[in-house]
Amino acid sequence: MTGQSRLERARAALRQEEDLSAGPAARPAGGLPAGRAAGAEPDQAVPAGSQAADDPQYALAKRIALRKLTASARSRAQLAQALADQHIAPEVSTAVLDRLESAGLVDDAAYAELVVRSSRSGRGLARRSLAARLREHGVDDDIAAGALDQLDEAAEEETARALVSKRLRTMDGFEGQVVRRRLAGMLARKGYDASLAYRVIGQAIDAHPAFRRD
Repeated sequence: MTGQSRLERARAALRQEEDLSAGPAARPAGGLPAGRAAGAEPDQAVPAGSQAADDPQYALAKRIALRKLTASARSRAQLAQALADQHIAPEVSTAVLDRLESAGLVDDAAYAELVVRSSRSGRGLARRSLAARLREHGVDDDIAAGALDQLDEAAEEETARALVSKRLRTMDGFEGQVVRRRLAGMLARKGYDASLAYRVIGQAIDAHPAFRRD
């Protein structure tokens, strides 16, 4: 799911929720309360989903979750934390998130792929940092591994070279050792393996006329 279609679907769902809570449209024809079948006895059990939908806290939780999703993509764990912060009961949170997940509005696999693509292209993060980022966002390790499988070693090395090349253009006048140390620190913070980092840095410095090996 693209970011645009996700937002469109979330906004459409939010508008529908607002319309349903606005007045008579919230009741089925005949004026029966939602979840009450015609002819049903007052004490007759109704489906759990219908009970949840009639719960004011359920409606509040769904509204909170949908508003979060219209702002930006979120993992299920992030949404669950946002609901917990608003003192939504765990069972209500689970019911809401299950419903949004079944509608395709909560999708950790799609979220993980989005994070990997955007963080790699925008910040140049390596696989290790991407895995840590997904873990921090509550994405299951197996789901994260599926998103990370789209990366390969050659692409990661090429990204490291691009980062080093860009940074080198701002470091004229520094001594070689200082340049290597700063570049190594930059790549380490982005999660690159030390052996790859030093190889890429050494080759870039050797090819750059402004620097020399000390």
